[in-house]
Amino acid sequence: MKKIALMGATGQTGGEFLKLALDKGYQIKALVRNPEKLKLRHQNLEAVQGDVLNEKDVRTAVQGCDVVVSLFGHVKGSPEWLQTNGTKNIVAAMKQENISKIISLSGGGLPYPEKDQPKFADKLIRLIMKIAVPKILNDAVEHHKVLANSGLNWVIVRGPRLTNDTKQGAYRVGWVGVNASTKIARADLADFILKQVEDEQFHHQMPFVSY
Repeated sequence: MKKIALMGATGQTGGEFLKLALDKGYQIKALVRNPEKLKLRHQNLEAVQGDVLNEKDVRTAVQGCDVVVSLFGHVKGSPEWLQTNGTKNIVAAMKQENISKIISLSGGGLPYPEKDQPKFADKLIRLIMKIAVPKILNDAVEHHKVLANSGLNWVIVRGPRLTNDTKQGAYRVGWVGVNASTKIARADLADFILKQVEDEQFHHQMPFVSY
Protein backbone atom coordinates (compact mmCIF):
# COMPACT_ATOMS: atom_id res chain seq x y z
CA MET A 1 0.00 0.00 0.00
CA LYS A 2 1.49 3.32 -1.08
CA LYS A 3 2.26 6.07 1.44
CA ILE A 4 0.75 9.41 0.43
CA ALA A 5 2.14 12.89 1.06
CA LEU A 6 -0.94 15.12 1.22
CA MET A 7 -0.97 18.88 0.71
CA GLY A 8 -4.21 20.69 1.59
CA ALA A 9 -5.56 18.20 4.11
CA THR A 10 -7.48 20.86 6.06
CA GLY A 11 -9.43 22.08 3.01
CA GLN A 12 -12.90 20.77 2.27
CA THR A 13 -11.84 18.46 -0.56
CA GLY A 14 -8.66 17.55 1.30
CA GLY A 15 -10.71 16.51 4.31
CA GLU A 16 -12.87 14.22 2.19
CA PHE A 17 -9.80 12.71 0.55
CA LEU A 18 -8.11 12.18 3.91
CA LYS A 19 -11.07 10.29 5.39
CA LEU A 20 -11.41 8.10 2.33
CA ALA A 21 -7.70 7.31 2.03
CA LEU A 22 -7.44 6.35 5.70
CA ASP A 23 -10.56 4.19 5.39
CA LYS A 24 -8.89 2.38 2.48
CA GLY A 25 -5.79 1.66 4.58
CA TYR A 26 -3.34 4.20 3.18
CA GLN A 27 -0.69 5.87 5.33
CA ILE A 28 -0.76 9.66 5.07
CA LYS A 29 1.78 12.39 5.82
CA ALA A 30 -0.15 15.66 5.79
CA LEU A 31 1.58 19.04 5.52
CA VAL A 32 -0.53 21.52 7.48
CA ARG A 33 0.15 25.06 8.63
CA ASN A 34 -2.03 24.60 11.71
CA PRO A 35 -2.25 20.99 12.99
CA GLU A 36 -5.18 21.98 15.24
CA LYS A 37 -7.31 22.37 12.10
CA LEU A 38 -6.74 18.71 11.34
CA LYS A 39 -9.79 17.29 13.12
CA LEU A 40 -9.05 13.68 12.26
CA ARG A 41 -6.81 11.51 14.42
CA HIS A 42 -5.66 8.14 13.09
CA GLN A 43 -2.74 5.74 13.62
CA ASN A 44 -1.92 5.98 9.90
CA LEU A 45 -1.96 9.79 9.84
CA GLU A 46 1.15 11.87 10.53
CA ALA A 47 0.81 15.65 10.61
CA VAL A 48 3.81 17.73 9.54
CA GLN A 49 3.54 21.38 10.55
CA GLY A 50 4.70 23.69 7.80
CA ASP A 51 3.91 25.62 4.67
CA VAL A 52 3.88 24.51 1.05
CA LEU A 53 5.78 27.71 0.23
CA ASN A 54 8.68 26.61 2.44
CA GLU A 55 11.03 24.22 0.59
CA LYS A 56 12.34 22.58 3.73
CA ASP A 57 8.82 21.92 5.09
CA VAL A 58 7.75 20.36 1.80
CA ARG A 59 10.77 18.06 1.69
CA THR A 60 10.08 16.92 5.25
CA ALA A 61 6.47 16.16 4.27
CA VAL A 62 7.32 14.05 1.23
CA GLN A 63 10.18 12.06 2.79
CA GLY A 64 9.36 8.36 2.94
CA CYS A 65 6.29 8.69 0.71
CA ASP A 66 5.50 7.02 -2.62
CA VAL A 67 3.15 9.56 -4.18
CA VAL A 68 2.10 13.19 -3.64
CA VAL A 69 -1.53 14.38 -3.67
CA SER A 70 -1.72 18.17 -3.93
CA LEU A 71 -5.13 19.59 -3.01
CA PHE A 72 -4.15 22.99 -1.61
CA GLY A 73 -5.59 26.12 -3.21
CA HIS A 74 -6.36 29.77 -2.83
CA VAL A 75 -8.17 31.19 0.17
CA LYS A 76 -8.73 34.82 1.05
CA GLY A 77 -5.41 36.63 1.21
CA SER A 78 -3.38 33.89 -0.52
CA PRO A 79 -0.24 34.95 -2.42
CA GLU A 80 -0.82 35.49 -6.13
CA TRP A 81 1.30 32.53 -7.27
CA LEU A 82 0.48 30.17 -4.39
CA GLN A 83 -0.19 27.07 -6.48
CA THR A 84 2.67 27.69 -8.91
CA ASN A 85 5.33 28.32 -6.27
CA GLY A 86 4.02 25.59 -3.99
CA THR A 87 4.10 23.14 -6.89
CA LYS A 88 7.68 24.16 -7.71
CA ASN A 89 8.66 23.28 -4.14
CA ILE A 90 6.82 19.97 -4.34
CA VAL A 91 8.47 19.03 -7.65
CA ALA A 92 11.93 19.88 -6.29
CA ALA A 93 11.32 17.83 -3.13
CA MET A 94 9.96 14.88 -5.13
CA LYS A 95 13.10 14.80 -7.27
CA GLN A 96 15.32 14.94 -4.19
CA GLU A 97 13.38 12.05 -2.64
CA ASN A 98 13.00 10.03 -5.89
CA ILE A 99 9.19 10.22 -5.91
CA SER A 100 7.80 10.09 -9.43
CA LYS A 101 4.02 10.59 -9.20
CA ILE A 102 1.90 13.62 -8.28
CA ILE A 103 -1.86 14.15 -8.49
CA SER A 104 -2.89 17.81 -8.41
CA LEU A 105 -6.33 19.43 -8.17
CA SER A 106 -7.57 22.30 -10.31
CA GLY A 107 -10.80 23.65 -11.79
CA GLY A 108 -12.52 23.43 -15.14
CA GLY A 109 -11.34 26.95 -15.94
CA LEU A 110 -7.88 25.50 -16.59
CA PRO A 111 -7.90 24.91 -20.36
CA TYR A 112 -6.89 21.61 -21.93
CA PRO A 113 -7.31 22.22 -25.68
CA GLU A 114 -6.06 18.74 -26.57
CA LYS A 115 -9.27 17.18 -25.22
CA ASP A 116 -11.73 19.92 -24.18
CA GLN A 117 -14.60 20.94 -26.43
CA PRO A 118 -16.04 23.84 -24.41
CA LYS A 119 -19.64 24.76 -25.12
CA PHE A 120 -20.98 28.30 -24.91
CA ALA A 121 -21.66 28.00 -21.17
CA ASP A 122 -18.12 26.69 -20.56
CA LYS A 123 -16.60 29.55 -22.53
CA LEU A 124 -18.74 32.01 -20.59
CA ILE A 125 -17.56 30.57 -17.25
CA ARG A 126 -13.92 30.90 -18.34
CA LEU A 127 -14.52 34.47 -19.46
CA ILE A 128 -16.10 35.32 -16.11
CA MET A 129 -13.13 33.73 -14.32
CA LYS A 130 -10.65 35.75 -16.39
CA ILE A 131 -12.45 38.92 -15.31
CA ALA A 132 -13.44 38.04 -11.73
CA VAL A 133 -10.58 35.81 -10.49
CA PRO A 134 -7.68 36.17 -12.94
CA LYS A 135 -5.20 35.44 -10.14
CA ILE A 136 -6.57 31.94 -9.56
CA LEU A 137 -6.85 31.11 -13.25
CA ASN A 138 -3.38 32.40 -14.12
CA ASP A 139 -1.91 30.51 -11.18
CA ALA A 140 -3.60 27.29 -12.31
CA VAL A 141 -2.19 27.69 -15.82
CA GLU A 142 1.34 28.31 -14.55
CA HIS A 143 1.16 25.39 -12.10
CA HIS A 144 0.26 23.16 -15.06
CA LYS A 145 3.38 24.39 -16.89
CA VAL A 146 5.51 23.52 -13.87
CA LEU A 147 4.17 19.96 -13.87
CA ALA A 148 4.32 19.59 -17.66
CA ASN A 149 8.02 20.50 -17.59
CA SER A 150 8.86 18.48 -14.48
CA GLY A 151 9.61 15.12 -16.07
CA LEU A 152 7.39 13.54 -13.40
CA ASN A 153 4.34 11.31 -13.77
CA TRP A 154 1.58 13.87 -13.14
CA VAL A 155 -2.21 14.02 -13.33
CA ILE A 156 -4.23 17.22 -12.90
CA VAL A 157 -7.78 16.41 -11.82
CA ARG A 158 -10.24 19.16 -12.77
CA GLY A 159 -13.70 19.65 -11.36
CA PRO A 160 -16.70 21.96 -11.88
CA ARG A 161 -18.65 23.55 -9.03
CA LEU A 162 -17.93 21.55 -5.88
CA THR A 163 -20.64 20.79 -3.33
CA ASN A 164 -20.81 19.18 0.11
CA ASP A 165 -23.65 16.90 -0.97
CA THR A 166 -23.75 13.24 0.04
CA LYS A 167 -21.47 10.94 -1.93
CA GLN A 168 -23.32 9.33 -4.84
CA GLY A 169 -20.68 6.75 -5.70
CA ALA A 170 -21.07 7.37 -9.43
CA TYR A 171 -19.73 10.14 -11.67
CA ARG A 172 -18.46 10.79 -15.17
CA VAL A 173 -14.86 11.28 -16.21
CA GLY A 174 -14.55 13.32 -19.38
CA TRP A 175 -13.30 16.71 -20.52
CA VAL A 176 -14.79 20.19 -20.41
CA GLY A 177 -17.75 20.08 -22.79
CA VAL A 178 -17.37 16.31 -23.33
CA ASN A 179 -19.33 13.88 -21.15
CA ALA A 180 -19.49 16.49 -18.40
CA SER A 181 -21.87 18.44 -16.18
CA THR A 182 -21.65 21.49 -13.94
CA LYS A 183 -21.16 20.05 -10.45
CA ILE A 184 -19.83 17.23 -8.30
CA ALA A 185 -19.75 16.48 -4.57
CA ARG A 186 -16.33 16.75 -2.97
CA ALA A 187 -16.70 13.21 -1.62
CA ASP A 188 -17.04 11.80 -5.14
CA LEU A 189 -14.23 13.96 -6.47
CA ALA A 190 -12.04 12.64 -3.64
CA ASP A 191 -12.91 9.09 -4.68
CA PHE A 192 -11.60 9.70 -8.19
CA ILE A 193 -8.46 11.43 -6.92
CA LEU A 194 -7.68 8.47 -4.66
CA LYS A 195 -8.09 6.04 -7.56
CA GLN A 196 -5.35 7.93 -9.42
CA VAL A 197 -2.85 6.90 -6.74
CA GLU A 198 -2.81 3.41 -8.27
CA ASP A 199 -4.18 4.07 -11.77
CA GLU A 200 -1.99 5.15 -14.71
CA GLN A 201 -4.82 5.80 -17.19
CA PHE A 202 -4.57 9.61 -17.03
CA HIS A 203 -0.79 9.93 -16.98
CA HIS A 204 0.11 13.46 -18.23
CA GLN A 205 -3.58 14.36 -18.71
CA MET A 206 -6.22 16.62 -17.11
CA PRO A 207 -9.48 14.67 -16.73
CA PHE A 208 -12.64 16.57 -15.81
CA VAL A 209 -14.81 14.82 -13.20
CA SER A 210 -18.52 15.62 -12.81
CA TYR A 211 -21.99 14.07 -12.55
